[in-house]
Amino acid sequence: ASAFQSREEDDRKVRRREKNRVAAQRSRKKQTQKADKLHEEYESLEQENTSLKREIGKLTDEMKHLSEVLKDHEKICPLLHCTMNFVTVPRPDALASCLPR
Repeated sequence: ASAFQSREEDDRKVRRREKNRVAAQRSRKKQTQKADKLHEEYESLEQENTSLKREIGKLTDEMKHLSEVLKDHEKICPLLHCTMNFVTVPRPDALASCLPR
């Protein structure tokens, strides 16, 4: 092997090492970006989850309130206590007294 071949092999090794170093750097950067993106997505989903839980709480409270209102209304509803409650079509004036004004 001549000195020229040896120097050429050394140059190839250096180029290959440099190419490998750049590829490794690119790969690490890509992994970091992927991790950052996943973290952002996680944060966003956590916020959405918190918001949805709050909404569930509000809707549950509203449902409880409306159930109570309905229970109270059923006690005084003329349609439910009418002796003619077997009639399928209620009288409009009886229905009107049950509806909110």
